[in-house]
Amino acid sequence: MKEKVNSMMTHESHKFWLKITAIVVGSFGPVFFLGTMAATLEPARWTLDLLSWPLDGMTTYDSPDTRFLSALTGGFLLGWGVMIWCLSVWVYDAAPEGVRRAVLTGALSWFFLDSAGSIASGNASNALFNVLVLLLAVGPLWRPARE
Repeated sequence: MKEKVNSMMTHESHKFWLKITAIVVGSFGPVFFLGTMAATLEPARWTLDLLSWPLDGMTTYDSPDTRFLSALTGGFLLGWGVMIWCLSVWVYDAAPEGVRRAVLTGALSWFFLDSAGSIASGNASNALFNVLVLLLAVGPLWRPARE
């Protein structure tokens, strides 16, 4: 069985999964960008409400500071997703292990700081959601590809 698992982790499967990672990360960008404007903030507000479970409608986007933070968050997430996509297209073939490690290290850094901040801010449920996002974003990138 171990042989079969290792045979599935090829450079091509990792390169493909990097695009999945890019989409997972980058897809949050437009959602939070929408939170910058009153007319389109509902997807961002709902996402934060979901991530701070239970889904109870208590999360608002009333503060201009929240909308500004949403703009920053959306920009960072879209930029990070685009960067991962570009690494998969322009850099991976030259340095597959370096790209894999860089993306994995970035994802783990996000996971630990975001989860710690979520817990510290009273939103521990987001740390649980983060586990799911991390597993989806990283997929087979946990392990090096076979040569």
